Amino acid sequence: MTKVFRFLIERLGEASTWKGIFLILTATGISVNPDMQAAILSLGLSVVGAIGVATPDPEAPQPE
Repeated sequence: MTKVFRFLIERLGEASTWKGIFLILTATGISVNPDMQAAILSLGLSVVGAIGVATPDPEAPQPE
């Protein structure tokens, strides 16, 4: 169980994990009016965009 917990904690430190979480939450179907759906979609995509802007890209391996 410790290895699984450690794995999950390590994934929470990655930007792609947070982007995925917010995209899943944004896409989950909740019965609301269309105006609210548009607001939820805009907010979710804004959060994912902000995560992308705030986190550095991984460094590509340099050719030898």
